[in-house]
Amino acid sequence: MPWWLPAGAALAVVAAVVGGALLALGLAAPRLDVAGNLADAYLWRVVWFTLLQATLSTLISVGLAIPVARAMARRRFPGRSLLLRIFALSLVIPTIVAIFGIVAVHGRTGWVNDALALLGFGRVHYLYGLAGILIGHAFFNMPFVARILLHAIEAVPPETWRVASQFGLSARDLFRLVEWPALRAVLPGAAGLVFMLCFTSFAVVLTLGGGPRATTLEVAVYQALRFDFDLGRAVTLALVQLLLCGAIVLAVLQLAVPGTSHLTEDRFYERPDRGGRLGLALDGAVIAFTLLLVVLPLAAVAVAGFNAQAPEVLQRADLWRAVGQSLVIALSAGLLALLLGSAVLVSSRSLRYRLGRAGVAGRLELAASLILVVPPFVLATGLFVLLRPVADVFALGMPLVILVNALMALPFVVRFLGGPMMEEAQRHDRLCQSLGIAGWRRLRLVAWPWLRRPVALAFAVAATLSLGDLGVVALFGSQDFATLPLLLYRAMGGFRMGEAAVIAALLSLLCLALFLAIEGGLGRLGRRHG
Repeated sequence: MPWWLPAGAALAVVAAVVGGALLALGLAAPRLDVAGNLADAYLWRVVWFTLLQATLSTLISVGLAIPVARAMARRRFPGRSLLLRIFALSLVIPTIVAIFGIVAVHGRTGWVNDALALLGFGRVHYLYGLAGILIGHAFFNMPFVARILLHAIEAVPPETWRVASQFGLSARDLFRLVEWPALRAVLPGAAGLVFMLCFTSFAVVLTLGGGPRATTLEVAVYQALRFDFDLGRAVTLALVQLLLCGAIVLAVLQLAVPGTSHLTEDRFYERPDRGGRLGLALDGAVIAFTLLLVVLPLAAVAVAGFNAQAPEVLQRADLWRAVGQSLVIALSAGLLALLLGSAVLVSSRSLRYRLGRAGVAGRLELAASLILVVPPFVLATGLFVLLRPVADVFALGMPLVILVNALMALPFVVRFLGGPMMEEAQRHDRLCQSLGIAGWRRLRLVAWPWLRRPVALAFAVAATLSLGDLGVVALFGSQDFATLPLLLYRAMGGFRMGEAAVIAALLSLLCLALFLAIEGGLGRLGRRHG
C-alpha cells in the first residue's frame, strides 16, 4: 500500500467537508450582502466583546494558575493526587454539566447566596453577564493551565534546588531565578491556547452571558441562524470569526516553545521554600480557593441530582431517547475520529521511519490539526448553507453532528496516538520487516498489544467530548432529535432546575461510564488477544 493512501483518504474527507462548508460561505457572501453587514455596528460590538471576554478570561485563568501551580509544587497534602485528577477532568467533563454546577453554587438561589443569607447579608446577583462568563472560563481553563505550569516547575532539575538551598535563596528569589524561567517557556503557548478556547466558547457564553449585551461571535452566529434566520448576518459573522481564528492560531503556533531537557543525577532535593508559616498560610489559602472554584460546582451537580423530581424525570421517554441518540453520536463520532487520526498517523509513520522525511511527516500531522482554525459553528454554518438548497438540514441533524464532532476530535486523537505510534514503529519496524510480519498480522501480534492503551484513551476522550458537546447540536437539534446536553440546556433555560439537576447528574454518570467502559473494554480485549 502506498504511504500516502491512508492520509490521503482521511485528509480528503476533512478537505471535502471543510472545503465544501467554506466554499458555500464564500459563494453566499456576494448575494447575502456581506459587505453591508460588515458596516453594521452590531457586528463590531460583538467582535469587541468577544475579544474583551477572551482577553480577561485568559488573564484571570493564567493569573490564578501561577500561584496554584506553585502551591501544588511546594506542598504535599492528603488528596493532592485526587485534586490533580479533578484538574484533568476539565478536558472531558461536559460543559453544560459544569455550567449547571456553577449556577448551583453562584446563582441567585445557589450555595454562595444561601451562605450569605445565613450570615445576615442580602442575596447578590453577579453570575449572569461578563462576570458569569469569566467564572465559567476560569473553572475550565485554570486547572488546565495549572497542570501545564506544574509540570514545568517539576521538570526543574533537582540539583537546582540543592544549589538554591546552599545560597539561602528566599521564596521571592526562587520565583525570579528558578521558577519564572521555567514558567516563561510554556506560558505564551498555554495562554494563546486558552485565548483561542475562550474566543470560540459557545456553551458558557450562551448559558451564562445573560442576554444580547454579552454575545460573542459564536453565539451570534447561532442566534442569527436559529432565531432570526438571517443568513446574511450569519455568514458575515462566520467569515469574520474564521479570519480572526486563523490569525489567533497562527499567533499561538508562533508562541510555542520547544521543550528542553536537562542532565540530572535523578536525586531528590528538598525545596528550600517549604518552611515558614506565612508561605504555608498563603499556599493553603490558594489551595482552598482552588477547591471552592473547581470542586464545589462538581459537588453541587452530585448533590443536586438526588431530588424529589428524579423518579418522574427518569421515567420520561424523551430522556431515554436522548440518551440513546447521545450514545450513538458519541460512539460514531469517536470511532470516525479514531479512524481518520489513525490513517493520518500511519502515513506519517511511514514517512518518518521508512522514507526518512520527518519534516513532511510533521506537516502532515499539522494538517490534521488545522481543523482547529475553523470553529465548529463556522463549519456548521457552512454546511447549513451548502445543504439547505438540496435537503432538509434538520432531518440530517444526527449525521451532521457526528461528522462535525468527529472532525473537532481529530486533533485530540492525533495528539494522543502520535507519540505511541511513532515509538512502536521505532522499536519494531526493522524487526517486523526482517521477519516478514506485515499487515493484519503485525497489527494483531505486534502493534495492538503496544497501542491498545493509547487507542483506548484516544477513543474514550473523543467519544466523551462528543457525548457532552452542546455546540453543533444546539443548531441542528429539534423536538425529535435532542441529546442530553441539549435537554439540560432547555431545562436550565426554562428555570426547571430540579429537572436540570437530574439530567446533569445522569449526563455526568454516562460520561464517566462511557470513558471507563471504552478504556477498560479495549484494555481487556488487548490482554486477551495480545
